[in-house]
Amino acid sequence: MGARKRRFLIVLLETKNEMKKLLLATVALVALGAPALAADMAARPYTKAPPPIAVPIYNWTGFYIGAHLGAAFGNDNTFNGLIASNNNDARFLGGVQAGADLQVAPNFVIGVEGQYSWLSGNGINANFGNGYVYNNDQRAIGSITGRVGYTWGPGLLYVKGGYAFADNNETLTLGGVPQVFAFDRGHRDGWTVGAGLEYMFAQNWSGKVEYQYYDFGNSQFVAPAALAPFGSFRTDEHTLKAGINYRFNLGGPVVAKY
Repeated sequence: MGARKRRFLIVLLETKNEMKKLLLATVALVALGAPALAADMAARPYTKAPPPIAVPIYNWTGFYIGAHLGAAFGNDNTFNGLIASNNNDARFLGGVQAGADLQVAPNFVIGVEGQYSWLSGNGINANFGNGYVYNNDQRAIGSITGRVGYTWGPGLLYVKGGYAFADNNETLTLGGVPQVFAFDRGHRDGWTVGAGLEYMFAQNWSGKVEYQYYDFGNSQFVAPAALAPFGSFRTDEHTLKAGINYRFNLGGPVVAKY
């Protein structure tokens, strides 16, 4: 064996011994530090992440149908001081409505609504004292309105206005005998304004309370001529209603955002 080869083997053995020493030192260091690392890990409690918070998102866009109940109150309608009885007494009303809404911004809603309300009792009953008796059995009132509202989630505060119509069954008698009569202008068509609050209490259901005023204008008898001097009378109604709507939610259902 040559001298060069012997020197190579000696260097190799020395290197092997040094690596063993380094490995033993590393193992000892890890063994000494493991308890401290375990104690440090135990000192840090495990914290569970909080659950996501559900935030409801309400969408008013879509069609709806519904029904309502309430009361109607007319003003005192007079013929030159002759008060037409029953017109300002509270009368029961009940009816149906249908409409569509569009939520155009996060907090604004525009829409259109048709409404029809049946009424109990007579609108006007006037005894002129000369044998003539006029009766207006206002059986129903209706409206087609636009509405604009401000919404904050499930609530909607709105105003409305538009066209109104009345279903009048009018009679004039003289001594109990029906008479032909005519007015200077009609009082079946008019206008209406109102305001209300609607609340979406479930995905497809909302409830509302509403005030609505109907005005059908002033009218005066032109025939028979004996009633013309009594002047004109006014036909209008103040109404209070509570209703419920089923909503089809074309803009998407009420969902929860996490």
